[in-house]
Amino acid sequence: MNGRFVDILCSWLALALCLGLAGCEPAPVASPLRYEPLAPGPAPLRVAIHPLHNPQRLLAVYGPLVEVLQARLGEPVDIEASRGYASYEDKIRRRGPAVLLSNPWQTLLAQRHGYRVVAMAGDPDDFHGLLVARRDGPVHVPADLRGREIAYPAPTAVAAAMLPQWFLSRAGLAIDRDVKSRYVGSQESALLNVWSGDTAAAGTWPQPWRAFQQTHPEKAAALHVLWRTGTLPGNAVMVRDDLPPAQAERLRGALLALHQDAEGRRVLAAARTARFSPADDSTYGPVHAFVDAFEREVRPIEARP
Repeated sequence: MNGRFVDILCSWLALALCLGLAGCEPAPVASPLRYEPLAPGPAPLRVAIHPLHNPQRLLAVYGPLVEVLQARLGEPVDIEASRGYASYEDKIRRRGPAVLLSNPWQTLLAQRHGYRVVAMAGDPDDFHGLLVARRDGPVHVPADLRGREIAYPAPTAVAAAMLPQWFLSRAGLAIDRDVKSRYVGSQESALLNVWSGDTAAAGTWPQPWRAFQQTHPEKAAALHVLWRTGTLPGNAVMVRDDLPPAQAERLRGALLALHQDAEGRRVLAAARTARFSPADDSTYGPVHAFVDAFEREVRPIEARP
């Protein structure tokens, strides 16, 4: 790593420490997390990852993957963090990043703004929602949530909000009348809300739930998964339509091959991603159908694509 990268990393760590002293969870920052080239060269490939984590956590999780992609693509790569779901979705509408790692709803949005799917991240069977509550809490069946509050990361979080709300709707609860929804900005915040007792339950999905168990083992031990929802196609890797086809194909090939060697499996493990699988726009047809049914039967989706 060059001196420029070390300076930037130190700045990030100092900021994270200062913010950590100010509250339980540092507020995400929108500035890119940069991996600088060793010498002047082409403009970095900008990769925006939807808000799975706060920026410093995102660096720890996806930094090794980006380093390997830089080496295998032979070009510099930037990671872009976002303040939250709304900030990330605004970047899509402005066609800012060349590459996206987006959730399924954001994939539909990006398709409307000139992005196309080139791969899917993770095990498709792993993309489902979870409803989590305190072990010592009062919630045992869906009806116990009537009149209570549930924490979710954002209204457009597919696995962590929309799928759990669909599940509860099918269980007989009207999302806009029988329960209260609190949108708290991140997966970790949703889990901390239910742990603290501020809400009766939280919506999340397996990847952040596993991360929470590792980073907050004592808090996680006080929680348990009440219900698991059905699945949808998972997070998509998308490229903007003006990215040269040869460059897009090199990126796709590098991602699809990661699980084939020890170094690639190491960075996939750090990113908690089983592998990248072939996918295209047609893979997300079931998401279109789900979104239509969700809006018809559960609630409107803010700023629907």
